[in-house]
Amino acid sequence: MATMMTTGVNVSQPNGGTFDIVILGAGSGGYAAALRAAELNLSVALIDKAEVGGTCLHRGCIPTKALLHAAELADQTRESEQFGIKANLVGVDMAGVNAYKDGVVGRLYKGLQGLLGHNKNITVVAGAGKLVSRDTVEVDGQRYTGRNIILATGSYSRSLPGLDVDGVRVIASEHALKLDRVPSSAIVLGGGVIGVEFASVWKSFGADVTIIEALPRLVAAEDEEISKQVERAFRKRKINFKVGKPFEKVEKTADGVKVTIAGGETLEAEILLVAVGRGPTTANLGYEQQGITLDRGFVIVNERLHTGVGNIYAVGDIVPGLQLAHRGFQQGIFVAEEIAGKNPAVIDEAGIPRVTYSDPEVASVGLTEAKAKEKYGADKVSSYNLNLGGNGKSQILKTAGFVKLVRVEDGPVVGVHMVGARMGELVGEAQLIYNWEAFPEEVAQLVHAHPTQNEALGEAFLALAGKPLHAHS
Repeated sequence: MATMMTTGVNVSQPNGGTFDIVILGAGSGGYAAALRAAELNLSVALIDKAEVGGTCLHRGCIPTKALLHAAELADQTRESEQFGIKANLVGVDMAGVNAYKDGVVGRLYKGLQGLLGHNKNITVVAGAGKLVSRDTVEVDGQRYTGRNIILATGSYSRSLPGLDVDGVRVIASEHALKLDRVPSSAIVLGGGVIGVEFASVWKSFGADVTIIEALPRLVAAEDEEISKQVERAFRKRKINFKVGKPFEKVEKTADGVKVTIAGGETLEAEILLVAVGRGPTTANLGYEQQGITLDRGFVIVNERLHTGVGNIYAVGDIVPGLQLAHRGFQQGIFVAEEIAGKNPAVIDEAGIPRVTYSDPEVASVGLTEAKAKEKYGADKVSSYNLNLGGNGKSQILKTAGFVKLVRVEDGPVVGVHMVGARMGELVGEAQLIYNWEAFPEEVAQLVHAHPTQNEALGEAFLALAGKPLHAHS
C-alpha cells in the first residue's frame, strides 16, 4: 500500500488494504497495541479521527498534571517563608502556564509521532472510522480489513440530563484546560479524581472553589480513611465541598452561574465545571450491528478482552473498569500479545495502581479495607496506618498524611493506600508488593533509603511484621 508522510506520521492513501490488525482509536490503548504488535512483526492499521495520543496526551493526564505542577509552584512560592526563603507570588500568568503546558504536550506528541511514523509495520489512517463488518473498518469510504480488530475508541466527558455544557460558563475538563484566565470562583460538580484535581489547581491559583458531590465523601472510590484525610486537607486549604448533595439545576446569571443542589441550597460562581466522569465513545460506530454486546455504552469483554464476536477485541476506557491511561497501555500490549499467540497472563484489575494528583496526592493499589472484608470476611482482615508525621522527609516537605496497609490474617497484604505529598511516586513499589502477594515479613527485609518518603512504606511493613522502628503502636 502506498503511503505519504504527514507531520512525521505515515498516513495511508485513501485506498484501504488488509492488515494483521486494524485498530480503531489511537489513544493510550490503541497506540500501545500498535507498537507491541509491530514489535511482534504484525502489520497494523491505526485509525483515528483526531491526533494520535488520544485524550490522555492532549486533553487529560498530561496537560492536567502540568497544571498541577504549576499550581504546586504557586503554593511553594506563596508559602516559601516557612522554609526561610523570602519570595512573593506576584500573580499567575495563565498565558505562560498554558505555554508551558502546551510545550509539554507538544514534545510528547512529536515523540509519539516519530515512534509510530517511522515504524514500517504501522500505517496511521487519519479519519473517522466505523466498524462495517466483523473484520472491516471503513474510513471516508475506504475499507481497512483486519484479520483481527481492536476497538479502542476511548471516552468523552459526561454531563447530566438537562445540563447543557456550553464551554463558556458551564464547562468540561477539556474547556478547563484551555482557560486563558484564573476564574475568580468555580463550582466543581463531582468529587472524583477529575473534580478534585481541578479544584486543587484553581485553589492554588487563587480561585474560590466549591465541590459538589452526590456521594457521601470525596474520592469515594478510595479507602474511606483516605477520603477523610483528603477532606481534612481541603478544609485546611479552604477548598469548600458539599457531599451527599445531588445536583438539581444550573441557571445563568449576569456574572456566571447559580447552582441549586438537593435541599434547595444555591451557590453562585463564575463558572461550573462538570466533572461527573467519562462515558465510553461507542455510539454510532457499528459495534452493536456486528453483534457486540454493550452495557450502558461499555463494550463487554471476557478476561482476555475478547468481545465474543469474530476476532474482535476491546481495550481502554470503553471496557468497564478503571479509566486510566496505564490500564489502556497494558490492555493494548496484552491484546497484541494475545493475537500473536504469546498467551499473556490475565491482567488483575485490582493490581493496577491509582493516583489522584491533587494536594494532597492519593495513591493506592489493591483492595480497600471495606472491599477486603467483603471478599475475605471481616474477622480475617486487619489494617495498619503509619502517620507521615514520623517520616523525616515528610517533615522536611511539611506534608501530612499516612500509609495504610490492608492484610489478610496470616496472608499477604491485599491493599496499599497512601495520602500526602508525592505519594504517587511510591505506588510503584506498592504495586509490586500487591502483585507479588508479598507478606509483611518479606517486605520488612527490604532496606529503604533514609531519609525518603519511600521509607514510610518500609516502616509500615516493619510495624505490620511486628518489629516497628520509628512507628508508635
